[in-house]
This record gives sequence, C-alpha cells and structure tokens, in this order.
Amino acid sequence: MKNFYKIKLLLLALLVGSSACSVNEEEVVEKAAISKEKLQQIYNMGFGTNNVQVVEGGYLVEGDIFLTDEQLNAQHDQKFLRVGETEQYRTNNLVNVGSGRTIRVAVSTSLPTSYVTALDEAIRRYNAEGLLIKFQRVSSSYNILLTKSPTNATYLASAGFPSGGNPYNQVLVNSTYLGSNPGTNYLATILAHEIGHCIGFRHTDYMDRSYSCGGAYTNEGASTVGAVHIPGTPTTADATSWMLACVATGQNRPFNSNDKIALKYLY
Repeated sequence: MKNFYKIKLLLLALLVGSSACSVNEEEVVEKAAISKEKLQQIYNMGFGTNNVQVVEGGYLVEGDIFLTDEQLNAQHDQKFLRVGETEQYRTNNLVNVGSGRTIRVAVSTSLPTSYVTALDEAIRRYNAEGLLIKFQRVSSSYNILLTKSPTNATYLASAGFPSGGNPYNQVLVNSTYLGSNPGTNYLATILAHEIGHCIGFRHTDYMDRSYSCGGAYTNEGASTVGAVHIPGTPTTADATSWMLACVATGQNRPFNSNDKIALKYLY
C-alpha cells in the first residue's frame, strides 16, 4: 500500500501516509475553518487547495509544503507558467550558491540516532552529483535542522521553500509513525525529498498527483510562484523521481537520470 509523505491519523491506530515536509517542533493547531479568501490566496500562489491544514504559524498545503500569511500576502509575479506534463519542477525561489556553497544540516536530539545515518546517506546522494551546492552534517551553526514533529502530527514530514537566497531552515519528521529504525535507504529517500523542497524543488508530479498517490486526476493549473519546468527533463511520466509526491513504504528512491539533470541544471 502506498504511503504518502504526510499521514492521516485515523482513530487510535490506523495510519495512512502521504508526502510532506516540516519545519519545527511547534504543536499543530486543531483543524480550523479556512476562509475562501485564504484558499484563493493559496491557489493564486499556484498551490492546490484540497486538504489545506491550519498549523502553527501558517498552513500546510499539498501534503508537505508550509506557507505563512506573510508569504500569502506578498506580491507575486503573475506570469503564466507552463504546466500540464509530468516533468521536474522548481519554484521561483532558489538558493544562492555563487561559485559554490555548503549547506549545513543538523539532526535534533529529539530524533533517534538511526536518523543520523539516514541523513548521511541523503547527503552522500547530493554530494555525489558534483553540484555547486554541497551538504554537510553538523551539530551546531546549521542552515537546516531536522527535528521531530508533534506526536499528533498529520503528516510524515514537512518543509518549505527557500527565501532570501537561503534554504528553508527546518524539516519536521514524524518519527512517531516511522519508528526508531525505519530503514536507512527508505528514510534517506524521505529526507532527500524534504531537502529538495528546502532548496526549491516542487513535486515532479505537480501537474497530476494521482500518478504517484492514486485517486482522481488533478492539475492545479497556472502557477504564480513556481511550477517552472526544468529544461531537459522528460515530458512523460517519471515513475522513479525522488520528488514524486508519494512513496511506497520501505521504498528506496535515489536520484534517477532525470533527477540528476534537474539538479545539475539548477545547481
């Protein structure tokens, strides 16, 4: 059964996963009504409005993307971006790397020690590509912190997009659901996915999440902030991309050839 990066918690023990990226250890706010105006702002930014969650400090959209009111209220470039095919996508927000930059990533002590091993594998996958952007695991002075999500979190992991030329600074990981040792390659796949959001990647199946997640066909339409096609990536479905919205439980999904093209094009 496919596990999304976010998880819906059903009653006491039923858990169904779904893709997500997170930010800090603050508690998730109980589900609240979201105004039509707020949903319109989210749609105007180019994000889906199904299952939007109110969380502490903002909103969780598309299962794993964190947005704040400040982002929603900001002026956005209204250019009509290409959508409609399954390709690698990026946001308009990227990390400034210049001639080279190392992003420091730390693992909070709130997570099991096996998560350090998985982060090392995720970092190895990025650094093996010879990119201008590099990653290094540190214990302090980090750019991105991996930390435990609230125990009642309704997502598997969650993160946001870059701002001001810097990566998004936190990834929440639902270790309550994943457990203390979910498997190095499976967890590395999840962490590499979330780090991908932190440096500006959207889901490869942005235009049709049903491809990896199942359910009805969904195309979000024109975006104002970021479903920008990355040249050189395919115009047909890509079943193994590390940035697909959903992943099967235990699946190892290292970068495929199209992912590598996308990474090298941007960084």
